[in-house]
Amino acid sequence: MIFDHDDDKPREECGIVGVFGHPEASLLVALGMHALQHRGQEACGITTYDSPKFHTERHMGLVGENFTGDLTARLPGRAGIGHNRYSTQGRPVLRNIQPIYADLESGGFSIAHNGNLTNARALRKKLVRRGAIFQSTMDTEVILHLLARSDQETLSDRFLDAIRQIEGGFAFVGLTNKKLIGARDPSGLRPLILGKIGEAHVLASETCALDLMGAEFVREINPGEVIIITAEGVRSYNPFPSQPVRPCLFEYVYFARPDSIVQGRSVYDVRRRMGHQLAQEHPADVDVIVPVPDSGVPAAIGFSEQAGVPFQLGIIRSHYVGRTFIQPTQSGRQKAVSRKHSPNRAVLEGKRVLLVDDSIVRGNTSRKIVQMVREAGASEIHFRSASPPITHQDFYGIDMADRTELLAANHDLDEMREYLNVESLGFISVKGLYRAIGIERDEESPQFADHCFTGDYPTRLIDHDLNQSGKERQLSLLD
Repeated sequence: MIFDHDDDKPREECGIVGVFGHPEASLLVALGMHALQHRGQEACGITTYDSPKFHTERHMGLVGENFTGDLTARLPGRAGIGHNRYSTQGRPVLRNIQPIYADLESGGFSIAHNGNLTNARALRKKLVRRGAIFQSTMDTEVILHLLARSDQETLSDRFLDAIRQIEGGFAFVGLTNKKLIGARDPSGLRPLILGKIGEAHVLASETCALDLMGAEFVREINPGEVIIITAEGVRSYNPFPSQPVRPCLFEYVYFARPDSIVQGRSVYDVRRRMGHQLAQEHPADVDVIVPVPDSGVPAAIGFSEQAGVPFQLGIIRSHYVGRTFIQPTQSGRQKAVSRKHSPNRAVLEGKRVLLVDDSIVRGNTSRKIVQMVREAGASEIHFRSASPPITHQDFYGIDMADRTELLAANHDLDEMREYLNVESLGFISVKGLYRAIGIERDEESPQFADHCFTGDYPTRLIDHDLNQSGKERQLSLLD
């Protein structure tokens, strides 16, 4: 697992796109991936099918750095899938970049995956004992081996057979010579939507991808649903037993782009209402509301509206600084915050400042930002988080450090306030977060996956539990 210790944010698992039935499929896929760049900046890949063969390009780095020029010449075909990678399983090396491909008995199959399988190690161990040879360290490859070993006749039935054996949070796009396949986990933890461009069909992680592609939104893929798109149209399957639907709350808190629509709700509007709720729960006597850019902006606007205190850009973020984990020395990494964020002294000096951020994970970056604002002359600094205290780690594709590193898991509110060196500290409540979304939390059966705040996980954690019990050594992901 890769964790950027200089960027104190949860990291999304990946972004996926699929197109079927369009002469410029690769171009549309690249546009969709560009819109989803926020979900993964480590690597990117596209696979298309143009009879009689598949075409694939996979690269380290960003979409705009790699997929330029005449893509339809390099990646021809009327169907394609794409993937933006942030590694939560497997090292960031070329063989772990998706989409991944296999020649099966029934033909070629390419797949891209967003999320984490919570029983991947257990399945992998069984498959290796039966003679399977893995070419990567990704949990996604387990699907290909399950497909290859299925005794079902058609590829569609093989996929349904394979997907019934996995658990966790996932969304898949798969490509064959005749089909585009989309699948979403039964809890709805990872998002997937369906759109159209004329007669062509589109799959994507978020609606913002449809906007850039020029596609219209059709609907969300239902939790536990598998759709198979062919020249004849779209067919829907429900291979999983019924279970409670609990989408991930972090789509609203941090992951989704503000201009996306999730479950019919504007992400931007929800984040503004988080600010309203936060101001009601934790008011402060201050002169100015300042967001920690960029993700804290909507909540800070909402706080300002509710509190009647001016919103100001007291911190300016540079968008031209590379990822900080590439710095070769610790001293270089320690300077990362000052390169990414600069204080706007005219706004901060002599003011009682309230900082608003989307979340606090380990607290290291928040502490450095507070120090920077204090050195810019702020007379008081108050800090508010638009997510509840993060006390438990995630196992469904969010990379946010081990529980031993989570600030709120190891310190009470006053200890956290002292660590950050602020006059006051406040977090939105779990109930308040639900209210900002527009519902009241059902204490007996929560409507969302809020395990990072409550420890109430929506699925079994087979690999984690086996590893914790000592019955199975955790497989190395460093190969």
